[in-house]
Order: sequence, then structure tokens, then C-alpha cells
Amino acid sequence: MDFTYSLTEDGIFYKQNPGGSPANIAAAAKILGIPSAYIGKIGTGVFGSFLYETLLSIGIDTSGIIQDKDRLTALAFIKPSPSGKRDFTFYRENSADKNLRFSEINLHLIDTCKILHFGALLLESEPSRSAVTNTVEYAKEKGKIISYSLNFRQSLWSDTDTAASVMRTVLSYVDILKVSEDELELLSDSSNLLPSIYKLMKFGIKVIIVTQGAKGCVIATKKGIREVRSFKTPIVDTLGSGDSFMGAFLTKISKNPSVLDGEDADSDANALTDFALYANAAGAVCASRVGAIPAMPTDDEILRCIADNPVLY
Repeated sequence: MDFTYSLTEDGIFYKQNPGGSPANIAAAAKILGIPSAYIGKIGTGVFGSFLYETLLSIGIDTSGIIQDKDRLTALAFIKPSPSGKRDFTFYRENSADKNLRFSEINLHLIDTCKILHFGALLLESEPSRSAVTNTVEYAKEKGKIISYSLNFRQSLWSDTDTAASVMRTVLSYVDILKVSEDELELLSDSSNLLPSIYKLMKFGIKVIIVTQGAKGCVIATKKGIREVRSFKTPIVDTLGSGDSFMGAFLTKISKNPSVLDGEDADSDANALTDFALYANAAGAVCASRVGAIPAMPTDDEILRCIADNPVLY
């Protein structure tokens, strides 16, 4: 559960919003018309119930959600920092999500999906680390497309070297990787964009997306790298905009999985660029609203953004 900072005439408030990157992405995809399911573990109290009901109301398959009556749902308090980024404070000591086990995973959802997307949050500690790793291994054996976005939160890890080492352990399974520029530097141990991308490509990743905030993104395959600019829209709240981007991008991939094969390099590169432009518009629309899941756009809203707003150059 996310609590987002708000400063009003009456003082400081934290507004409750359903959150968590994979849940946001599942919501984004479902709103764009793609059947989606969520696997995770939450508490049975008021926060867990709210999260569960939110996903259910959107139409997300919740059969993979485990409700733990003995543990609480993880909380995140989010406040803008002077640098323009966001500060995250987490309350998840012995929380339900950290105690997710592979034996609890609904493998039928893996068997019947096209894409498995996961994040790095649960890699921080056991038993959730093994649950995620074993699930990804299982999906890879089943021939599923594997998508991974870090959403690295430094406050959750003992140190950045440990974090980077652990987050690299799953890269050999990944087909699509989304990282920020800071996360790319962390994973590759290099501040130079192109060498960093090529270094990660050696893990066998087919598509690497480097998000660059309001500027757009860089999308890379073994055949080359392209910059894809975003759209000039009012920015109200960037929380969830990266997840909106990823949900939109994966929606396009789910309808056109052959672009990952690389059989027609030029055509596939053009298609992936178009997908990234569509995803940039999704992120821009989301950033023009408050919240994460409540701000996820429809297909019509994304297309309207592309038609009505100038691309930044």
C-alpha cells in the first residue's frame, strides 16, 4: 500500500493508494484490454483487503494472491525530495510479501500466460527471493516471455553492492529488461550508457529499455539502439508512470510476440520503437494525474495524447 505525500493549507497528509509495481503493471495491462493476473502475498487487514478489492474491481485475476492472516501488508510512504526524485520509507518487517514461498505460487497462472513480469523488491530477502527466482525459472522452462523491471529502492538493501549482485542473478532468464539510468549504472557498474547496455546484453536479454523520465527512453536490441522521445504534457504526479509505461509496452508485446525473435531486424526495430512511443504516451498521461492504479490510462487516452501533444526533441 502506497501513502503519497500531499501538502495542503491544513497541513501534511498522506493519501492511501493501492500500489506495488507489478500490481500497477497488471492494472495498466488490464485497462488496455489484456487479461492479467497477479501473484503475491498480502495481509488480511484493512490494507490487504483494500488492495485485493482494488485488483478484483479492475478485473485482474486474483487467484494467485495469498492472504496471510498472521502478517501485515507492506506499506510505503512516498515523499518528494529536494532533488526532484522521491524518498521512500518502507514498513515491511516480517510483512506478508517477504514471506511468499514458491510452494504457494499458483503455477497454473504461469502455465497459461504469455508473459511473466516481476520486480526486484522481493529479491531482497528469503524466502521471497527463492520464490521469485524459482517462479522465473519455471516460466522460462515453459517458454514464457520474461519481463523484469528493477524499481530499486536503496533503503531496503544493506548496501548497493549486495543489491546489484542479487539483482543480476536473474538476468540470464530475462527477455525484456526495464531500468532507469541510475539502475543501469548500478547493474553494469558503469556510468557510460552504451557500454552499460552492451554489458547487460551479454546475459542474453533481447530488449533493454532505459527510461529517462520526461525525455522518453532508449530502447536497445542486439541490432542497435534507438532514442524514443516522450510527449510534452503537464506533470502532476510521476508515481506509477514507469509502471504505466511498462504495462503499455507489454500489452503491445503480448499482441506481437514475434518482434522479440529478431528474424526481421529492421521491421522488428521499427515495431519496438512504435511500442515504446505508445508506452511513453501512457507514462505521460499517468504522470498528468494523481496516484498509480487510479491514473492508468485507456487506449483512447494514450492515442489522444499521441495525436494532441508535441513530441519532445
